[in-house]
Parts: sequence; C-alpha cells; structure tokens
Amino acid sequence: MGNRQSRPWIVPDEMWSLIEPILPKPGPKKTEGTPRVPDTQALSGTLSVLHTGIR
Repeated sequence: MGNRQSRPWIVPDEMWSLIEPILPKPGPKKTEGTPRVPDTQALSGTLSVLHTGIR
C-alpha cells in the first residue's frame, strides 16, 4: 500500500501502546446489534475525518 505520509491517520504501534491504557474498558454487551469496532479502527476513522475535513 502507500507509505505513512499518504495516510497520516494510521496510528503506529508505538503510539497505540501509549493510548490504549487510558481508554475505558468496554462493558458487557447489553443488546443485540452491530458488533463493536476495534478501538484502533475507531481511532483511525476519527483521525481520518479530522485530517481530511470530510463531513
């Protein structure tokens, strides 16, 4: 794929190891529905929107 410069919203493993401990642990699933997205994917999606400015 591309290099890091073309996708700056991809969080490197070193940075993720600093972020992961401060995130809250997921609680028990209470209802049926869409499965939870992994935290790394959710963070990358958020950073992508902030970086590109898409709505």
